[in-house]
Amino acid sequence: MQEKVNAIIHLLKLRYPHAPCALHYSKDYELMIAVRLSAQCTDARVNLVTPALFAAYPTLEAMAAARIEDVENYVHSCGFYKHKARDIVLGCQMLLSDYGGKVPGSMEHLLRIPGVGRKTANLLLGDLYGVPGSVVCDTHCIRICGRLGLSSGKEPEKVEKQLRAILPPEESSDFCHRIVLFGRDCCTARNPQCGNCPLRPYCAEFSGVAAGQS
Repeated sequence: MQEKVNAIIHLLKLRYPHAPCALHYSKDYELMIAVRLSAQCTDARVNLVTPALFAAYPTLEAMAAARIEDVENYVHSCGFYKHKARDIVLGCQMLLSDYGGKVPGSMEHLLRIPGVGRKTANLLLGDLYGVPGSVVCDTHCIRICGRLGLSSGKEPEKVEKQLRAILPPEESSDFCHRIVLFGRDCCTARNPQCGNCPLRPYCAEFSGVAAGQS
């Protein structure tokens, strides 16, 4: 398994030498907000919405003082906008009241913030603080790692635990970013491009299909 994991990481690095977060931000709390907005919404849509939101509330203090109803108008197109707007304002208020205006750097404290679950917390820890072992289990990660045979099941916390056990800690955050890129341009949900897939030799699902056709 470890040889397989190392080979997959190597091939993903060749395909995507750089592995930036797809969400646009310039401040730590902006990333927290963008990740909250990305729940059941595309990163592309979030990146269209956040410039106006961040321009309207250019500081953490301004965002924390915003009327939730006004924030709803900015984030409406991201879906579940009432919950998201509430979490954004209350989350920014907590950063000011409890954390000195900074996104905290531990899982325990991040999970206290409204709207922050393990996926968001892992992304913040990996991107803002470079914490080794940060595994972001989004839909791309769960789908593709399941196809590759690196994990089983669809429950994010269980998949995260499985991946933590096999991914080199220093590679895990970038691995998850690369998996997102790979899930968009090759291993898509409905029509994976297996014929052009560089990971095909290591794919458990493709091996099963090939064996059934032989």
